[in-house]
Amino acid sequence: MPSLFKPGDIMIGGIFPIFNKEISNTIVFEREPGGTVCSFDLRAFRWTQVMIFAIEEINKDPAFLPNVSLGYRILDSCASPTNALRAASTLAAGPQGIESPCPPAISALIAESGSSQSVAVAGVLGPFQLPIISYFSTCACLSNRDKFPTFFRTIPSDYFQAKALAALVKHFGWKWIGAIQSDNDYGRNGIQAFIEEVKKMGVCVAFVGTVLRTYSMSKILDVVEMIKQSSVKVILAFVPEGDFYPLMKELSRQNITGIQWIASEAWITAARPSTPEMFPAFGGTLGFVVQKMAIPDLQSFLRNINPYADPNAAFVRDFWEVMFGCRPVSTGIYTGTNKICEGNETLMNSQDVFFNVTQLRVSYNVYKAVYAIAHALHELVFCQSVDRKPARPCMNVSEIQPQEVTDHIKHVNFRNRFGDSVFFDQDGDPPASYDIINWQLDNGKVQHVTVGQFISTQSGTYKLQIDEKKIVWMTGQMVPKSVCSDVCPMGTRRASIRGKATCCFDCIPCADGTISNSTSVECLTCPEDFWSSRQNDHCVPKKIEFLSYHEPLGICLTAASLLGTFICSIVFAIFTYHRSTPVVRANNSELSFLILVSLKLCFLCSLLFIGQPQLWTCQLRHAVFGISFVLCVSCILVKTMVVLAVFKSSKPGGGANLKWFGSVQQRGTVLGLTCVQAIVCTVWIISASPTPYANTRYHNDKIIYECVVGSTTGFAVLLGYISLLAIISFLLAFLARNLPDNFNEAKFITFSMLIFCAVWVAFVPAYVNSPGKYADAVEVFAILASSFGLLVALFGPKCYIILLKPEKNTRKAIM
Repeated sequence: MPSLFKPGDIMIGGIFPIFNKEISNTIVFEREPGGTVCSFDLRAFRWTQVMIFAIEEINKDPAFLPNVSLGYRILDSCASPTNALRAASTLAAGPQGIESPCPPAISALIAESGSSQSVAVAGVLGPFQLPIISYFSTCACLSNRDKFPTFFRTIPSDYFQAKALAALVKHFGWKWIGAIQSDNDYGRNGIQAFIEEVKKMGVCVAFVGTVLRTYSMSKILDVVEMIKQSSVKVILAFVPEGDFYPLMKELSRQNITGIQWIASEAWITAARPSTPEMFPAFGGTLGFVVQKMAIPDLQSFLRNINPYADPNAAFVRDFWEVMFGCRPVSTGIYTGTNKICEGNETLMNSQDVFFNVTQLRVSYNVYKAVYAIAHALHELVFCQSVDRKPARPCMNVSEIQPQEVTDHIKHVNFRNRFGDSVFFDQDGDPPASYDIINWQLDNGKVQHVTVGQFISTQSGTYKLQIDEKKIVWMTGQMVPKSVCSDVCPMGTRRASIRGKATCCFDCIPCADGTISNSTSVECLTCPEDFWSSRQNDHCVPKKIEFLSYHEPLGICLTAASLLGTFICSIVFAIFTYHRSTPVVRANNSELSFLILVSLKLCFLCSLLFIGQPQLWTCQLRHAVFGISFVLCVSCILVKTMVVLAVFKSSKPGGGANLKWFGSVQQRGTVLGLTCVQAIVCTVWIISASPTPYANTRYHNDKIIYECVVGSTTGFAVLLGYISLLAIISFLLAFLARNLPDNFNEAKFITFSMLIFCAVWVAFVPAYVNSPGKYADAVEVFAILASSFGLLVALFGPKCYIILLKPEKNTRKAIM
């Protein structure tokens, strides 16, 4: 194999794709495929010259390996794993081609550009413990120390590039991404790492098209059709430039535009696709590349490449032909249209990009790889770092073993003359540092403009900086938008579409009680005291409902309560003014006044059921209600008993009964019966006090404030006791219905108790079936209805006689 060769005390090998594989657009299965056809690659040739330049620079530096010279042997791989293996075997065999597999003739190897080639080389030379440093192989698979324990690289792994690409996608809010990979380790592992990263961010990959290293036009058209049919507007191409270029030409030929391309570092700065012809389809492309560096002294070295100086130098003649169009006439003689071909003009006058050393990227990685090996060899030979003045060698150069070189490369850590730190982590990878490149057209040429930076740290975090003002988008000034389904509007949620990616969804309204805003994927449940708005876009406080003084129902009940209280007061005043008249005196005026007072309390206690329930109102409302009604009913009961006793005493032998119904006995009976109810209420409040409660069972969007009785038994005993007294009064009054017509008090009592019992019998089912505030309204209505019934039945006829029929208000009329 032709090689660039220079002997030295320590040999360093190099494998570069000086010639790049050319692939036919058609595959014929009728005959055996021909051999690999390669074309000269100026870019890769410059990489070889950078390696040579760095080695010569180190040999001239007295601080580096004094009295020890570095040699090199550089072979071509033609970007083929097969040729790379052949080159690796050749280097291991030694410069003369004599097989000597242990140890290899070289102490370290700089290889290769393609990841598939590096996998092959590292797999073959790994068992020899030979250190290999790649300058352009980025496949994350090469970080596997179990498989490739001696592999290092000066370019970041695709693991970091995948993180950088995912961070770029996240930054611009792209959710629907297409992907194109090459059918090799670089493409497959790169796309897999990218997909794993973007999945964490909720980004979907619409398709993964594959560009084969050996392909037919039909395969290209399949990928083109996939792009045309998809709705994606952003596509990542994770492919080498040689694989992607035919597809680029077809996309450009069919005028497929409007796509925002994201490029891997393998083709973003390549010269062949960066042409004005490709710009209409690929303008505005974004991608990551390793940071550029300028090596000023390199330019003069490159301009000294001349076949007249060394006619036998490998690859130089090819460089002369491709670079300047010079044709060899005979050994050492060239002809062509350029004066350079005759050697009459130096290369210093050439302004070709080949000689531009201000934006070196991959070449700078080659430069760092050479220096990393040199530092490791220096520390191995002199047992100290380069920055210390060497004494004398601590090891014989001829005794150096590849394993020892590998161990020292692992611990290399130095700062080069450009201020960059060079070291390798536990996986053999350098720290990640990328420039973000944007394709822009300037003066008819495609320019690779730096618009940002991505830097990773040893802690695993990263920093992404983008100057969006510098970016030229293919779609204009606005950032391209790429989504399968647009963001759901507020008040709706995503619903997955069966058989499609998670980024493709329908938007359906949120259920009641849940909301979504512009950033929500799912509907969120409102807090307990809140409910969703009508548009389901935000939570609003639930409506608070209780029997209020401000609503019509509350106003009516309040007015009725105050009216009843006012009437009681008027009746009380009438009875007081006419207290000496026969009608008042004959109706037990003391009990009548006590009944009026109790009725007034009954009317007023209904106000405790109106308004927002508080602890004290919940405790008082039933206690006051129960005691007031017991006081009233017990007075009626005693009054009924007195009426019966009086009329029975008029019969022979009945006078003895009156001694049990004197004023003291009447007051004591009323007080005793009322105290029983007071004791019931006290025990109820102490044992299970009624409390206010925010009820949400009836309506999800309302909070109904009500009083929980606390103890159903207590409430039942309270009502039962009132009912018992009312029934006894009704029965006694019914027994006294046959009293003389002139004295109809018993009939009035009977009628009043009938009304009272009817009201409260109807109250129970109505109360149980009334929700929320209407339960309180039913109870208030029952209180007012029974109170008005007692007031009208007991005091209506008497007031009628006192005010309108005074002639009947005489002793004679009553007797």
